[in-house]
Amino acid sequence: MKISLKLFASLAVHLPAEVRSRHRLELEVAPGATVLDVIRDQGIPAAQCAIVLVDGVWVAQADRAARELAEGEVLAIWPPVAGG
Repeated sequence: MKISLKLFASLAVHLPAEVRSRHRLELEVAPGATVLDVIRDQGIPAAQCAIVLVDGVWVAQADRAARELAEGEVLAIWPPVAGG
């Protein structure tokens, strides 16, 4: 099934170079794939996944291993950020 993976800020390095400027990758995943499955399969350090949303709804760290993705959903991930 297809989902969209969006990675922002320093996590964009885990996207293919040709899509980094769009921060978005259309991704084929197995039925039943979870948020954590995608994070691991894409080589994204789980500790760097501070904000995780599926279709705009926050997914807590404790829920990422159980939250299954569905066809057409958008998984968006941001690293920890600091500001002044």
